[in-house]
Amino acid sequence: MNLQSIRIITADIKRLVGFYEQATGLGATWLNEDFAEINAGTCTIAIGSTRTLAFFGGAIAAPASNKSVIIEFRVENVDDDYIRIKDITEDIVQQPATMPWGNRSLLFRDPDGNLINFFTPVTPEAMARFS
Repeated sequence: MNLQSIRIITADIKRLVGFYEQATGLGATWLNEDFAEINAGTCTIAIGSTRTLAFFGGAIAAPASNKSVIIEFRVENVDDDYIRIKDITEDIVQQPATMPWGNRSLLFRDPDGNLINFFTPVTPEAMARFS
């Protein structure tokens, strides 16, 4: 089994896709006006408008209501990314800090309030987990 994508449902797809393009530096592939994907190598961020919910049977998800999932991206240097990220959002939850498990992490929110973690393994043990 392979995790292929994380899908985010939004009421403002153009705004959210644009934010993720800026945050990740990756371009989106638009499959139609209600659905886009950003391929991040090992996983895809799929972003769908609320209109896509009809294909699954109705109001099964609510945009801008996530309070339990953190979308995580391993980055080359979280401190360098912080300089860039603070220019595209004021919703920084935690400036870069080293976690007890060996990752240096930056937490911020996308325009819909979803929590994003950019992290860089910095201890030998953390680096070994990702090699």
